[in-house]
Amino acid sequence: MPPDEATGATTAVAPPHGSDLAGDCPLAPGDFPSASAPARQIDAAVAQTVEGRLEELLTRRVSQATAVNAIFGADIAQRVARFTLGGGRRIRPQFLWWGLRACGLPSNDQIEAALQLSAALELIQTCALIHDDVMDQAPTRRSQPALHVDCAAQYAPPAPSSGSRFGESSAILAGDLALAWADDEASALHLPGWHAGRVRDAWSRMRTEMVAGQYLDIHGEITQSRSLSQAISAACLKTALYTVERPIQLGAILGNADEKQLRALCSAGRGAGLAFQLRDDLNDVFVDSARRDKPAGGDLRAGKTTYLVALAYARAEADGDRHALRILDHSLGGPGLTGADLDDVRQVLVRTGARRIVEEKIRRLIARSTRHLNTAPLDPVARARLHALMHQAAGTPMPPDEPVGGLPTAAIQGAAQ
Repeated sequence: MPPDEATGATTAVAPPHGSDLAGDCPLAPGDFPSASAPARQIDAAVAQTVEGRLEELLTRRVSQATAVNAIFGADIAQRVARFTLGGGRRIRPQFLWWGLRACGLPSNDQIEAALQLSAALELIQTCALIHDDVMDQAPTRRSQPALHVDCAAQYAPPAPSSGSRFGESSAILAGDLALAWADDEASALHLPGWHAGRVRDAWSRMRTEMVAGQYLDIHGEITQSRSLSQAISAACLKTALYTVERPIQLGAILGNADEKQLRALCSAGRGAGLAFQLRDDLNDVFVDSARRDKPAGGDLRAGKTTYLVALAYARAEADGDRHALRILDHSLGGPGLTGADLDDVRQVLVRTGARRIVEEKIRRLIARSTRHLNTAPLDPVARARLHALMHQAAGTPMPPDEPVGGLPTAAIQGAAQ
């Protein structure tokens, strides 16, 4: 996609919220009856509720895997469970929940479906992170050895290369197992007929988009692409859709969203999702390793031309800044990148204006998401919570003069606590 905001966040893929997914089918008698009180309790503790559901699910899944084979259960299934429960903000389940709540108070059946689908989303995230660490040859995750590193060290073969291959192969299988468990949960949902079809369609598209985005990542590495449009397309596919828009869409489908609500929520989610990835790109370079769950400069070492780096290249070339280009060429894809090298890259990103431009793009994307949230009748508490979550994901403060849907800023901030 082109780098300007008007088209950058909306043309990488066909919009997923057309008439085939919009909530324009009338409810059949008996479909998802009456609102339920438990929703209010979940409102106050979405992440914790999903965490509890995951613990129950993974205990059962590990037991089943161990019954198949004890070694497999201990070496692979237990690692998947530990990884899934070992960190993360449960941001995707939160977007799913508030996409559901934006359409009103849900019934008990809707709550059960949302929690089951939220657990499945977290397992897909486990798959993505495990495989991503293998592809990036990342040594750590969440301040611990990455799963493939942990597996490689378990049996310590005489030849280190054999251990590395074993660790990577084991991690690929662990990611596959997490994906299989996620699909099992999604396919086991008990939904009215037309809900089931729409959820299946959104789920299927999400998985394909995620893989496509990851492929664009490694394609950019091998081709040494400096394309701004490819960088933003990868960000949209691998993160914007799968982290924010699709979870919101899934929740809205469960909540019987009408077409106007679904379009507003999906459009808001896409902009916020892209802002989330752009912030992650900035954090990879500018935030110290101690404040993140992976080493600083990991994307640079892996040779990833993020939108931030592609923009720096474009600006340096336009200005004839050969010194900046030499620094970028030296640092991108260099596994031996030092702290001093990283400081040089930071200076280039600032001097070329790339950092400033990305920061401004993030602010514009979040402002646009806010406008979309205000275009449809949504539950005011859910609207405020979505607004707060989007700002949180993008790493931007909520402006005091930016109320959502008529709610004062204090109410929005309270919803974020």
